[in-house]
Order: sequence, then structure tokens, then C-alpha cells
Amino acid sequence: MESVTNLFHNHRINIFIYYTLTAVSLLGILYYSLIVLETKNYPVLLLVLINLVIFAGVIISKLSVDPLLEHITNLQNLSKETLHELNLPISTITTNIEMIKKSLNDPKDLKRIQRIQSACDMLKERYNELDYMIKLQSSSVVHEEIQLCKLVQSRVDFLSPIYSQVEFELNLTSTKVLNDKIGLSKVIDNLIDNGIKFSQSVNKISVKLEANTLSIQDYGCGMDEVELLSVFDSYYQNNKDIRGFGIGLSMVKRFCDTNDILLNFKSKPNVGTTVTLKFKES
Repeated sequence: MESVTNLFHNHRINIFIYYTLTAVSLLGILYYSLIVLETKNYPVLLLVLINLVIFAGVIISKLSVDPLLEHITNLQNLSKETLHELNLPISTITTNIEMIKKSLNDPKDLKRIQRIQSACDMLKERYNELDYMIKLQSSSVVHEEIQLCKLVQSRVDFLSPIYSQVEFELNLTSTKVLNDKIGLSKVIDNLIDNGIKFSQSVNKISVKLEANTLSIQDYGCGMDEVELLSVFDSYYQNNKDIRGFGIGLSMVKRFCDTNDILLNFKSKPNVGTTVTLKFKES
């Protein structure tokens, strides 16, 4: 991190020096032409100065953008290489888990291997998220027709083993939407995860889907009107004792705004919070 800071610090100094030299040079040319040479051909002088300004602007833009572009390209290449390297160990773990499960009979051992399986599934999710973020940066995210009820069910099925103490109450009707499947999966995961985190005394989450509206309700601590105004701010947390970095809901809001999903929060202290996602009709 320090090396990157130093790189851009030196880069900033170089741009400042070049800009200063360019301004001084242009003023010097203007002074020499008007005072020393006493030129009266103002259109030609103006044309020369404009060309010099354009040339200087091109150089300054290259000095400004090229190092940043190179840095971003290197980060993208590193992410792609890391993603590729992650795929092999995840596949190896998954394959060996399935083989080990066939030879186990003891319930305790099976429970331990199931925990490993859940942890591996979480790694797969992080893998998919990294792949999704890379595609998002390159604008190659695909919108597709989604059976929303099946997607919600699959996300609950994924989270249930991780939060085995939580009761999920589902009421899902068949609904099709045109959207970004991976990004929407992240949104649903995030909202359910938040509901669980803030429902520590009542281990129940209600998920309802009807009329192109998905609602996720928890029965936890809830929020007052002041807290609701800040809920989408990055790094905001209304409870410092609960794990997390407070960036999830800002990401959810950004996704919903980008994908034409109407996002709404209703909450009451000590009663709980209901989040609704209203989708456009396909």
C-alpha cells in the first residue's frame, strides 16, 4: 500500500512540474512574440498558442491516466490469476469430501465433514463473487430471465446449514424477472444475513414473494427513523457489537438503483425490520 502511495505521490509531482513548465513556456513565447519581436500577426500567434496548448494537454492527460490505467490493469490481471488458482484447490476439496463421506458412518464424523462442506461452499461463493466483480468491471454482466422463487429457495438452502439455529418461513409464488442472477443472489444473501445478525433473540426470518415483490422480514432489534436515514451509508453500523463492516446495504442500494429495483425499508425498534424489493414486470 505504501509503495502505491509513493508511486502516485511521485506521479503527482511530475504532473505539477510539467504543468508549471508548460505554463511558463507559453507565457515566455507570448512575451517574446509581443514585446521582443513586436509581432502584429495575432491570428497566427493565437493559432500557434492553441496548438501548443493542445499538445501540452495531450501530454498531461497521458501522464495522468497511463499510470492509473497500468495499475488497474495489473490489479485485474492479478485478480484473474488468483481466481484461476483458487479453482483447483476448491475442486480438490469438494471431490475429496464426497469420497470421505462415503466411508464415514459415525454421526459426529459426518457432522464434522458437513461443516467442512459448508465452509467449502462458502469459498465457492467468494469465488463466484470475485468472478462477478471482475465481470462487472469489464461490463460483461449478463441479464437473464430468472425464476425468482427458485433463486430465493436456493439461497435459503445455501444459508440454512450455515445458520442451522434459524427458522426460515417461506411463502413464495412463481415469479419471473429479467435481471443479473449473480448480483441478485448476493443481494438476497446480504439481506437475509443482515436479518439474522440483528435477530439474535428471535431466530426466525420470514421471506415472502408475490406480485413481483420480495420481502424479507426479521424480528430483531429494529431501527428508528434516524437510523433508517443512515442505513445505506458505507461503513454505517447501528450496533457496534455485531460483526460486519457496514458496507453490505450500500452495495445492495447501488445494485438496486442500477437494475431498476425499488428498494424499501420498514422498521420499528424492538419489533424488527422488513426489506422489500419491487421488480419491474417482465
